[in-house]
Amino acid sequence: MRQLDDIMPTTNRKKQKERKDTAVQGTNDSSVVSKVSAAAQGYFKDEIIQHFVCKVARRAPLINRGYYVRWRAVDHCVKRFLHITENCPKRQVLSLGAGFDSLYFRLHAEGALDRSAVFEVDFPDVARRKKALINSNITLRGMLDSHLPPPAGPVFVSSGQYRLLGVDVRDESKVEEALGAAGLDWAAPTLVLSEVVLTYMETQWSDAVICWAAKLLPQSLFVMYEQIHPDDPFGRIMQDHFLRLNSALHALQEYPDTAAQRHRFLDNGWEQCVCLDMNEFYLGLVSEDERLRVENLEPFDEYEEWHQKCSHYFILTASRGSLTSQALLTHAPVSPAPSSLPSLSPSALSVQTLLVTLEGLGMASTSVSPGRVLLTGGSSRGGRGAVMRMLLREQEGWRSVSVEPTEDLGVRLYHTITSLPGGGLLVYGGRSSPLNPTKGLCRVTFDPAASPGRLDSVVQDPVKICIEQLVCTGEPPALRWRHTATAVSHKGKDFVFVFGGKNESEATLGDGHFLCLDQQQWMEVPVEGAVPEARHSHSACLYHGGVVVFGGLNRGGVPLGDTVILRPTDRGFTWERMEVQPPPVPRPRCPGL
Repeated sequence: MRQLDDIMPTTNRKKQKERKDTAVQGTNDSSVVSKVSAAAQGYFKDEIIQHFVCKVARRAPLINRGYYVRWRAVDHCVKRFLHITENCPKRQVLSLGAGFDSLYFRLHAEGALDRSAVFEVDFPDVARRKKALINSNITLRGMLDSHLPPPAGPVFVSSGQYRLLGVDVRDESKVEEALGAAGLDWAAPTLVLSEVVLTYMETQWSDAVICWAAKLLPQSLFVMYEQIHPDDPFGRIMQDHFLRLNSALHALQEYPDTAAQRHRFLDNGWEQCVCLDMNEFYLGLVSEDERLRVENLEPFDEYEEWHQKCSHYFILTASRGSLTSQALLTHAPVSPAPSSLPSLSPSALSVQTLLVTLEGLGMASTSVSPGRVLLTGGSSRGGRGAVMRMLLREQEGWRSVSVEPTEDLGVRLYHTITSLPGGGLLVYGGRSSPLNPTKGLCRVTFDPAASPGRLDSVVQDPVKICIEQLVCTGEPPALRWRHTATAVSHKGKDFVFVFGGKNESEATLGDGHFLCLDQQQWMEVPVEGAVPEARHSHSACLYHGGVVVFGGLNRGGVPLGDTVILRPTDRGFTWERMEVQPPPVPRPRCPGL
């Protein structure tokens, strides 16, 4: 009985490890389907990847973009390495945990493998399945030659420029032996590729892989794509997702950011290292023309999630040897702020965070009186809805009460609600989906018997409001969302100034329009000065009868950090740029709670 007790824990640990390894292998199947989806929508050109899936599924635009930027980053690094080593008699790519990646076949089709060989290493079961797919597909089989002896041992496929090995990457001695037997030249320039592979290992094993690669390959470039930032809300959701798949992300806790990852490689034998999060890569190393092409591929309006996702992944390059150091990633240049503009020094604000039990994305909010904030539209985990709430500031903190409108505003996301001079609110724009903008304007007024007045006044629950559809004359602006709408005044008349945004036909708008409130008419008002760059998801507020505009995203999705003022003049208004010192961090506004 004692012997059985000694054996059982070891047996259970072995079975648990096998289950985890199987789960990790399963991430390969999901990943390749997502890559096929992105390629099918035109995000990148890969006519080979479709041969590695049995059933095609179209992913959501956000997932397509995520796999695009991953593919783009890896392709950037591989092409840079091949360019730097183009005069070498031999160069190699060693892909760890390659799964069903099509890299060799894609590079072969492009004619990019002159004097090159690709070695792939993965679990034996994965290598066995990939071999079967290759052998059963005439296109894939046609990209291999048969001049080498038949594969044996851990080598499942052996061709002049391609070797597929079935070995556990964690077993250093077996990997070294198998690669040597397969013909890897340890002295030749080698790119070592790891796409979301090492993080599935306990850090003692992944660190060992990084270390032995540096030790065995004196002229090499390590390229790694993985996750970072585990401790914010997005990071916790990301970790929970992989835990449910039984594929824990082990590296996140010990190496939570790009600086930690960089030190990790420098401490494990690599001479130089550059690590960029995917926002830095996409906005700094992908051309504006390419970003504009991506913007137009399919309807997309998840910019907050997109930037969050990119901030939680990174691309890293680490080098050994003088030649491969030339293939390291570069940091994008930062444009200096102009120095000849009027300057403002920002004031420091003391901000206290208070808990409010509401959530929503794409909501619009406005203050209706001191301590009273009206929230409209948006979406949450419960879906998109027209539920309206009012936040009340009380001695114990904030609470929310329901709102009873006379008319349904409908589903609206990324609209505006503007407090008007003399009372009332104006709801404008928004959309129900990226293909369906919301039409019309609405005036919102409060039931006089239940109007939210002083801070100490009693507010009924629900708060009753009246919604009136406005019919305006004049030439209306194009329908839009992610714009701003600000109350301004000119020559004694009150206007709402609508600026920027986007719609289903324009990725970014840069026009401005004036709605005269007294006449309910869209009017032409003279505006002088250089018009600011087109943008959406920016902020705007009333300032001395005019408007201050800050931030947003431009046509290429780049966060803007400029501050511009629409200042009233005798004739109308004029645009002026303003330098703020120190310059604020470029950003879009956060349209939700």
